[in-house]
Amino acid sequence: MIDFNINSLFNIDFFSWINDVFFPFVRILALIMVAPIFGEKEVPNRTKIGLALVIVMLLPLPHLDENIKIYSLMGIWVIAQQIMIGVLIGFTMQLAFITVRIAGELIGMQMGLGMATFFDPVGGPSTSVLSRLINIIALLIFLSLDGHLWLLYGISNSFDIVPIRLMSLPANGYLSLIEISNQLFINGIMLALPLMTLLLIINISLGLLNRITPQLSIFVVGYPLTLLLGLIMLSYLISMLPTFTEFIFEQMFNHISVILWFLSGVQ
Repeated sequence: MIDFNINSLFNIDFFSWINDVFFPFVRILALIMVAPIFGEKEVPNRTKIGLALVIVMLLPLPHLDENIKIYSLMGIWVIAQQIMIGVLIGFTMQLAFITVRIAGELIGMQMGLGMATFFDPVGGPSTSVLSRLINIIALLIFLSLDGHLWLLYGISNSFDIVPIRLMSLPANGYLSLIEISNQLFINGIMLALPLMTLLLIINISLGLLNRITPQLSIFVVGYPLTLLLGLIMLSYLISMLPTFTEFIFEQMFNHISVILWFLSGVQ
């Protein structure tokens, strides 16, 4: 029995096995490097590579053309395609979190907290406190909805929709990503609009009050009042955040499906 196992082990064509695993590994690693949660800068690169290896081991290997070799020019072109597909899927999902960060920036500026910034490894070196707070809440909602599992399910189905073969990726897939980028501003403004409207009414009222009673120092009364009412309104806004973010996540997953169908050449 031992001799049989050893002979079977040595009869395995490891180079052929690596050739079949490498291309799915590249697509999954590209997704992990860009996708939310997985692509955080705090996560070490070794962890990302190890996670991609574990996922590619668990997923059924897609059918691969035997003529495609890693060391050939054809293989290099296929590798570039897998990187583009993984990045498109991950970045599309990242747009949902960029949306809530834009809403946080708008709310912070209206409340007078625009200067309350700190270093954020995700959003940049000068991220608003409210933007980071809303982004963290959105990440927790994403995990509670099993969004990370749905994302892995999507990358698994992508091998059936866009198989690994020598093909040209239609430009419609890239143009679709550009078209849905307008949802950043639409959804971001929709999330911040109630609070922005309230604060605009307060500022107009304070301006009229300053014209009526010039003796009243508007800077002494205006900032505390704006901050207090903004925090009260923000508590109601956060209670609505799970429903709104669920709508955004569903919207982005639908866009991922559309992008994959465009990349497959289906019109």
